[in-house]
Amino acid sequence: MNISFQDIEFQTQRMRAKHIILHEDNDKPTLVFLHEGLGCLEMWKDFPEKLCQETGLNGFVYERIGFGQSSPLGLVPRPIDYLEREGRDILPVVLEQGGIQNPLLVGHSDGGSIALIYAAFHADKLCAAITEAAHVFVEDITIDGIVEAGKIYFKTDDLKTKLARYHGDNTDKAFRGWHDTWLTPEFRHWNMENLLANITCPLLVIQGIDDEYGSQLQVQSIVENSTGPATPFMVPNCAHIPHFQAAAPVMQAMKDFINKIV
Repeated sequence: MNISFQDIEFQTQRMRAKHIILHEDNDKPTLVFLHEGLGCLEMWKDFPEKLCQETGLNGFVYERIGFGQSSPLGLVPRPIDYLEREGRDILPVVLEQGGIQNPLLVGHSDGGSIALIYAAFHADKLCAAITEAAHVFVEDITIDGIVEAGKIYFKTDDLKTKLARYHGDNTDKAFRGWHDTWLTPEFRHWNMENLLANITCPLLVIQGIDDEYGSQLQVQSIVENSTGPATPFMVPNCAHIPHFQAAAPVMQAMKDFINKIV
């Protein structure tokens, strides 16, 4: 396995990316990993490499602006349509600069929503998508979970110290860019369900039954409103991070889904 890093430029900002190469000449899809709302390259740990090995596919992982070692985030709160901007406008540039022509998206949380948005706007360029804990509208449980995370972040050093190991100088804005944006009154009405009918590619829609940030209604909406084949997988004894909290069954489900597509 060959791993190399690349800087992706978007306008005047820089995003860090990692290529996972199993095969130099390969016309099969490339797994593209889209991190969560507080994630980055390192926070995936070795999950991307393991999924690449299990499926025999190359991988591409990048961190969005404002996270990890990428360029810092601008003003917070973010725009209400920040997820749409990421999936509709920024991700196509990232894939082009990364040389990814046949992506199979694997998105977690915010990354899952971004994957769905990309699928809605760029259906002809996408092989398939896997989402974990994606949101397509805002629920009370989502807001309650973010409020609790804010209490931990602002009243103790535990979460801030943990995130700082990964995000360094980006830590405070990375957190506020998620926390403050989702808690604005305007964001309470954010909803992307109207885009789901434009999704025609195969989907694997994963969520933990005990997810503290969303209910099964998210999965139900994605499966019922997208027009391609969509497979739901509600994971027992699992919260918001299925690929870690239920590693074995989630890896198997992803592998089985990918093997049917490739």
